[in-house]
Amino acid sequence: MACVKLGSKTDAFQRQGQAWFCTSGLPSDVIVEVGEMSFHLHKFPLLSRSGVMERMIAEAPEEQEEGGVITIPDIPGGAKTFELVAKFCYGVKLELTASNVVYLRYAAERLEMTEEYGEGNLIYQTEAFLNQVVLKSWKDSLMALQTCDDVLFHTDELQITRRCIESLAIKACTDPSLFGWPIIEHGGPMQSPGGSVLWNGISTGARPKNSSLDWWYEDAATLSLPLYTRLISVMESRGIKQEIIAGSVTSYAKRYIPGLNRRQGPSEASSRLAPVALGTPPSEEEQKLLLEEIDRMLPMQKSLVPTKFLFGLLRTSMILRVNPSCISNLEKRVGMQLDQATLEDLLMPNFSYSMETLYNVDCIQRILEHFLAVDQFNEGGASPCSIDDEQLIGSPSLPPITMVAKLIDGYLAEVAPDVNLKLPKFQALAAAVPDYARPLDDGLYRAIDIYLKSHPWLGESDREQLCRLMDCQKLSLEACTHAAQNERLPLRIIVQVLFFEQLQLRTSIAGCFLVSDNLDGSRQLRSGVVGSNEGGWGTSAVRENQVLKVGMDNMRMRVSELEKECSNMKQEIEKLGRTKGSSAWGSVSKKFGFKLKSQMCSAQEGSVSKQQYSGNRKGEKVKNSVGKQNRSIDAISNE
Repeated sequence: MACVKLGSKTDAFQRQGQAWFCTSGLPSDVIVEVGEMSFHLHKFPLLSRSGVMERMIAEAPEEQEEGGVITIPDIPGGAKTFELVAKFCYGVKLELTASNVVYLRYAAERLEMTEEYGEGNLIYQTEAFLNQVVLKSWKDSLMALQTCDDVLFHTDELQITRRCIESLAIKACTDPSLFGWPIIEHGGPMQSPGGSVLWNGISTGARPKNSSLDWWYEDAATLSLPLYTRLISVMESRGIKQEIIAGSVTSYAKRYIPGLNRRQGPSEASSRLAPVALGTPPSEEEQKLLLEEIDRMLPMQKSLVPTKFLFGLLRTSMILRVNPSCISNLEKRVGMQLDQATLEDLLMPNFSYSMETLYNVDCIQRILEHFLAVDQFNEGGASPCSIDDEQLIGSPSLPPITMVAKLIDGYLAEVAPDVNLKLPKFQALAAAVPDYARPLDDGLYRAIDIYLKSHPWLGESDREQLCRLMDCQKLSLEACTHAAQNERLPLRIIVQVLFFEQLQLRTSIAGCFLVSDNLDGSRQLRSGVVGSNEGGWGTSAVRENQVLKVGMDNMRMRVSELEKECSNMKQEIEKLGRTKGSSAWGSVSKKFGFKLKSQMCSAQEGSVSKQQYSGNRKGEKVKNSVGKQNRSIDAISNE
């Protein structure tokens, strides 16, 4: 820290209890009271430097033995500052530093210590020190600005606060890599003009580390909130990048708002809100004010602030019940980048007095609506059909809307066990996700199944209404197998699942046979080429064809078994219908709106014999699935 010593005399003051005495040998003729401290001084040194002291001494009554008592009530810094002023008047050595120059500058202004009362008076000395020393240094400018909190109104009048803030803003907006020598004081060792690190003034030859753009975050976070907001405002006016502003605001918020960093202890997170102005942890009102100011300072752009941090701000705002407009703005910020959130972020407890649900589902609903509005705007009103299934499933990086759909399905599964979660609220959140955003409805089916399990009192109509949220055609084969045996699902949904499961099986078998034909043709073509070559490659191809042929024979046998099981299932259903006097399956198909033809279970043997299949696992899965369907349809018929 830079300092300047004024005067040439040694210290001629001595303190005794709550009083200071000048040890010049002459009796004092005036007493100056500042707070609880008394200064026994002499008139001439004071009136020769200060216009205010000259008038007060002239107006003081002289009946008293020491010439009267003068009271100065509003000296910034109190008795400690006036002690320095008195020493300056007596010509005693005075050390100006960044921590006392602001107090001395205002005291000099208050006491009218101008050049009219002596050349090189205190106003001139403090102004010169501010301009030539303090404002040229980041560290000293920061320290001087911190001392402005106690006398902020008066330092604004003297333009000290503005000058310190502008000095800091200029240095923060400048790229550290463009600095010459010396480099920023706080950031590390000094450097020589050649750029090497200095040790005790000797060049070590080592190159310094590159300074990052966030070097000033920690220092700026030591300012009180009013001064920090003014600093950020000046930086924005100077065109500093928005991501740098966002990073600084984030660092400031994490320092003073408890709970934003869960791994950080509460004593570290809330130890200081304003290091100078406030010496105690922030109260709820101070935290509310801080949250609202942070929301105002944060740029409204996507990805500038971590999503987890925004959720932390939102959660804290709800706990403290800040201004509703602030909560709404935070929800919009989260909605802009909802695709970057995690399931843990969404699980925000319900802090309302009613405590209807365990988690704040309404807040997530609003956040999702904000995301969909922004997503639709970014897409330029594109039709949902422009995103096909191949793009959704096959793309290495999923579109944001698909990531959000997966996230919401996971959230629904987490909140579904809450017995207080009403059906309309669950349906509204599930239905808010567009159909095209879900390539598969497995996640939605899982959430619905959990909700049905946790709410067994739902009626048949409510269960059917809930299950209409999912598309049975978009369930995977595994999900279809599970749903076909799920007793919690309505009968109509089970029949739909069985219908579409058989369609998937037929499509899968046909596709596998088609691939098998193509592979068989390519094997024959390659075998003709191999016949003209000698070596181990031809023998390997022949062996591979033999293995494939054996696999195809086994596959034909399994397909025949599946056909027999389907035929037996059809005969049993027709027999059951004749014994009851009407066709049971016909009534079922009529009730559920399906007309399952016998062609679904009977394939022509001639066409199957012409096709080949290249694996055993697919046939085993088909056999197991059809067997499960057989048992499920028998259960339906028995009912």
